[in-house]
Amino acid sequence: MKSKSYARAVLVAVALLASAFAATPAARAQEEGAARVVDEVIAQVNTEVITLSALKREMSEAARGLAQAKGIPLEQAEAEVAKRQPEIIATLINEQLLVQKGKEVGMAEEVEAEVNRRMLAVMKEEGFKTLEQLEAAMNASGVSPAAVRASLRSEIMKQFVFGQEVDRKIFWSLTDTEVKAYYERNRDKFRKPETLTISEIFLSTVGKDDAEVRARAAELVTQLRAGGDFKAAAMVQSEREENGRRVAPTTGGKLGTFTISDISNPEVLAAVKDLKAGRITSPIKLDNGYIILRVDERTPAGDPVFDDRRVREAITVERMPKEREDYVATLMRDAYVEIAPAYRESVAALLKIAPPKGGPARANGNRKDDKKKN
Repeated sequence: MKSKSYARAVLVAVALLASAFAATPAARAQEEGAARVVDEVIAQVNTEVITLSALKREMSEAARGLAQAKGIPLEQAEAEVAKRQPEIIATLINEQLLVQKGKEVGMAEEVEAEVNRRMLAVMKEEGFKTLEQLEAAMNASGVSPAAVRASLRSEIMKQFVFGQEVDRKIFWSLTDTEVKAYYERNRDKFRKPETLTISEIFLSTVGKDDAEVRARAAELVTQLRAGGDFKAAAMVQSEREENGRRVAPTTGGKLGTFTISDISNPEVLAAVKDLKAGRITSPIKLDNGYIILRVDERTPAGDPVFDDRRVREAITVERMPKEREDYVATLMRDAYVEIAPAYRESVAALLKIAPPKGGPARANGNRKDDKKKN
């Protein structure tokens, strides 16, 4: 089950930090080994360069993430990522353009404040009292706090630039006529969705025999369906923990209120989608245990309601991919981008820029200096 929608940048930051903490000694050794290779510049973006070592780090992180997501051997994931090398280089170039734009329009201070806020949030979430303690733990795991901050800084800068230079402009450029017409064409999108208020009892299998936990969960369901007190059972038996403490004694097992679209786990969705209020699911297997759910309350969907902000947001989300792509293309046209010969042809094609016929290893001739000379 996923939580309520949250800012994309926050999710990216958490993913970056989680990936950093999850790095295995073997993976870190590979990165350290890569760093010892004689470096080379694979692309120049205005006054900045993208190096081979940076590309290798990016590909290593992508491979680890792919291996974890698909449950495949790291070697297989590395082979799949290697096929996407031109795409990764193109992404690094586009990201560099966005970071440079952010600095140009004066976002650096705001971005740094956001990086600090994210680090503080992780510090509290992980139970550390100071940033120094968090950074010491990261260093002990072989993770560079400076590298994590740099990754966050780059990602946040990108999102801030898109937000200010693209998304906000779409939102406020829409006329009242456009907004109302979109609403009339898409009224179903603006119905108040059906909601489910759900409670849980979670039984962990970590360090336990799976069959025994499953049997315990099945017995508990039988007792609850026979009239047992779900809240009381959750307070005593549910093993969900946060910061090393069981949460059910405080919450009574209540998870919260969700729409159907909030529920990402297919097994959980199938179990509660048509479950009437007051009914209890059979035990549902999770990676780390079994969960028993009760639908405490169902609130039916309502009629469509016009809300100017919600409609503008919906239109903005629809238009964002193309508008962002066009914006980056504009930055590219005004930039000096030189790509090393070994990568030039494949990367230039992805960036939709034509390599020059002969001459210097430059994938984009629209350099600002060139314009001045002409």
